Amino acid sequence: MSAQDLNNYFAKEAIRELALLYCRGVDRQDVGLLRDLYTEDATDTHGDTFDGKASDYVAFLEKSFPYMKYSGHHVCNHLISVDGDTAEGEVYALAYHIIPDGKGGELEDFMCVRYLDRYRLCDDGKWRFAQRVVTYDLRKQTPSNGKILNNEEPSWAYFQSAMFTKGARGRN
Repeated sequence: MSAQDLNNYFAKEAIRELALLYCRGVDRQDVGLLRDLYTEDATDTHGDTFDGKASDYVAFLEKSFPYMKYSGHHVCNHLISVDGDTAEGEVYALAYHIIPDGKGGELEDFMCVRYLDRYRLCDDGKWRFAQRVVTYDLRKQTPSNGKILNNEEPSWAYFQSAMFTKGARGRN
């Protein structure tokens, strides 16, 4: 294995972690973490929901969080192509939310999505999203009759590792 192969391997692992941290940031409603995952000039396009600067997308999410009773993002496949300090990738994911239906009830919102990403290695050594475009391959909404079993976030108190702390990445 060449040095370049090894560098690409480590880059891909850091980028896979980036995608997982995004899921954690949305699902745990951790705005500080989400802000740390994008480059300063990044853009985010979420279908017909949002299209613009990533910083505005994070602010949009922050305003939406009080209305999302549950959010769960589950990464399935992640292909990555690294080219020096830039990379691109496609993340297949299942996203499940409980959201207001606009009539006083709730909807279970299930989506099969693909994130089409461009990544950049930043000066601090962290990989970040430079551009995210979300495509929706399937979406199903049904009335919700489920019960949320855990409204608290136990991992912040349970884990000792910096990986699981709330806020911007102080990860090792």
